[in-house]
Amino acid sequence: MRPTSTRAMNLAHFADQAARRHPDRPAFIWGEKTWNWRDLNARVNAMAVALVVDYGVQKGDRILVQSTNCNQMFESMLACFRVGAVWVPANFRGMPDDLDWLAESSGATGMICHADFPEHAAHCAPRLKFTISIGASDFGDDYDDITARHLGQITPLAVMDRDDPCWFFYTSGTTGRPKASVLTHGQMGFVVTNHLCDLMPATTELDSTVIVAPLSHGAGMHALLMIARGGATILPKGARFDAQDIWRLIETHKASSLFTVPTILKMLTEHPAVDEFDHSSLRYVIYAGAPMYRVDQIYALEKLGPVLVQYFGLGEVTGNITVLPPALHSIESDARNGTCGYARTGIEVQIQDSQGRELPAGETGEFCVVGPAVFAGYWDNPKANAECFRNGWFRTGDVGHMDEQGFFYITGRESDMYISGGSNIYPREIEEKILSHPAVTEAAVIGIPDPKWGEIGIAICVATDENMPSNTQIRDHLSTQIASYKMPKEFHFWDSLPKSAYGKITKKQVRTAFLEQRKKATT
Repeated sequence: MRPTSTRAMNLAHFADQAARRHPDRPAFIWGEKTWNWRDLNARVNAMAVALVVDYGVQKGDRILVQSTNCNQMFESMLACFRVGAVWVPANFRGMPDDLDWLAESSGATGMICHADFPEHAAHCAPRLKFTISIGASDFGDDYDDITARHLGQITPLAVMDRDDPCWFFYTSGTTGRPKASVLTHGQMGFVVTNHLCDLMPATTELDSTVIVAPLSHGAGMHALLMIARGGATILPKGARFDAQDIWRLIETHKASSLFTVPTILKMLTEHPAVDEFDHSSLRYVIYAGAPMYRVDQIYALEKLGPVLVQYFGLGEVTGNITVLPPALHSIESDARNGTCGYARTGIEVQIQDSQGRELPAGETGEFCVVGPAVFAGYWDNPKANAECFRNGWFRTGDVGHMDEQGFFYITGRESDMYISGGSNIYPREIEEKILSHPAVTEAAVIGIPDPKWGEIGIAICVATDENMPSNTQIRDHLSTQIASYKMPKEFHFWDSLPKSAYGKITKKQVRTAFLEQRKKATT
């Protein structure tokens, strides 16, 4: 029987609902500025009217956004949703050429661009019908002037089908140019419900969250949770990471949750300010993007108490693969050391072999997922769609296993694996052991070509202080913990490891930097 209706709620309805029920409660806090729900939704409506009336935006048009975190970027998401346009946020640290690729591949109609990025705007202008500037600039109409002209006006919510796109979520591009994951209104309605169920149960309008990540990716998803509940989203004022300011904001606003990535959480808990400000209001400290190394996890638990929430997921599954809630984060027990938790509500996760067959508990294979959180596919990319879907399952590219109790463990990315002497080696296990050495604070293991072994492992480490351990000390530390064939052939210490715009250590960047250094050393 065919469904009678596949109509879905327009996601911008969340803001309408919050403005009706909680008009005077804070909706958005950016630095020292606060907008309540009445005023924020009025600005969203004003920009939505402008998009339709002034710029001719229609349902399905793509709107590119190049901006650091700010209230206008937050509003633009809801304004696009309201009129049925597709929000296409960019990694603001990308180069003008990178943004031009997003404009071309998405087929964007227009762009909202922060005044700090005139070269980006100029690069994309020939492809676009219009550009709106956040702040005074020479390249577009001013966002706030446009909003002021239309304040008090309202455009109806666009009628949306379950499969109508709302967001092009671009991948990081670790294996080539970024691809646009198509997220839809129906899918995202499920994701919001699922996140509130599994990550932040009992969240209400009385709660607030501090976001320490760009709104263009997972942080934008997290902000939607607060919109749905009528709670407040809090952003630090500066674009640069400032641990002291983040802890100050948590104390000032009695924030109940924090969203970030493991490397940033590590920096926050190791900063002296964690002991200078009251963070007892925190109920959920959510980290995503990568598993947290055990040594860092224990330290964070000692500083913050039992509030850590880990979730594992890709942009293509909008974070909905596994969850490890506070009750399962333990300082004392290593029984499930390294687990990324159990399957999310309404999601089925399998570990499959290369033929798509489910593997038994304990065997290593690829994480594959089905459920309503899985994206609609990559935009205009049939080759990528054919590669990432098999028998209806989304293939994540992440490798690991499941235990007898249904807890999952990530070994690494398939692309991170290297083959040395005929043996498949996944770096994460080795990195965990290296980081258990008290003198090492960061580590990345990469495989590089070798004429004898095919590939060899190289460990790039960052020392906790100036007392750098010797290679012999690190080898001795590892010798009783890993098999000899997994032992890296070389150990190098750097001042820091390169990280993505979202605070993640990426093997591609580490490998590129290492090979460049080696090339210079031999020429």
